[in-house]
Amino acid sequence: MPQWLCHQLMKAYYKKDRRQIKLLNECWFFYRNAAGSRSEAQF
Repeated sequence: MPQWLCHQLMKAYYKKDRRQIKLLNECWFFYRNAAGSRSEAQF
């Protein structure tokens, strides 16, 4: 997980900002899936 995303998530959890937590979770899953599909395409 990128460091900037980790910091944003920690801040959102600290503030109990559910909307921000949900948005960042969606960003993480999109990022992870995009990175996974790129690495599979190389093989």
